[in-house]
Amino acid sequence: MRTNGSRVALGVWTGLVTVFLLFPIVLIMVYAFNKATVQSWPITGFSIKWFTKAWHNQEIRDALWLSLKAGLLSTGIAILLGTAAAFAVHRFRFFGREVVSFVLILPLALPGIVTGMALNSSFTVAGIDLSLWTIVVGHATFCIVIVYNNALARLRRTQSSLVEASMDLGADGWQTFRFVTLPVMSTALVSGALLAFALSFDEVIVTYFTAGAQNTLPLWILGAIRHGGSTLPQVNVAVLVVILLTLIPVAISVRFARDTGVLRRR
Repeated sequence: MRTNGSRVALGVWTGLVTVFLLFPIVLIMVYAFNKATVQSWPITGFSIKWFTKAWHNQEIRDALWLSLKAGLLSTGIAILLGTAAAFAVHRFRFFGREVVSFVLILPLALPGIVTGMALNSSFTVAGIDLSLWTIVVGHATFCIVIVYNNALARLRRTQSSLVEASMDLGADGWQTFRFVTLPVMSTALVSGALLAFALSFDEVIVTYFTAGAQNTLPLWILGAIRHGGSTLPQVNVAVLVVILLTLIPVAISVRFARDTGVLRRR
């Protein structure tokens, strides 16, 4: 049985770990409102002028738009291919089934630099110029894993008797999918899509090898930090945007992941 001392120690340790993880994020978010151009502590004043300057910076706007397009397109591809793969692996028994599952999960296990270099070499050999679509292909390789895992986990938790009951009641394949399978899978797909978008939006390494001369927002941040100069306060604003567009989908996906989609109160 746990003693009061162990509970207190566990709580303190959990708090320290949480502070260790969140402090740098909170600090950079605070610096986005820093009135001065130099990052120093304590902050002498707060201002939102850097948000205005960042918004009127055409490079930042182009990078943000490219990141959004790449994230949305790669997420859409991941939903289609990841869901189809999950259904195939779950519903059917065929030769090489485990190999297919391994190949789908492999990009997430490999270091990003390996995936990026492999994709870059493939595009070069095939004579494909680096563009938005090469970024989308690169991001889709690991976004598919997220959707696939979410969809497969939900399928394994869903009772097959639901589909069988629908068929017994005279529903055809499309009706069963529309009124039974899709409602059960909906929250898992939304959760996977949000996680995939968050992962795609802040990806740097794979993007570096597949973007060519284009800059996504994380790549622009990396370049601005390396060169320094007067854009550093705007970098803090861009980092804040990346954090929000990453954390918000993740937080929402956690909420959706708790819902099985089977029983809902009306």
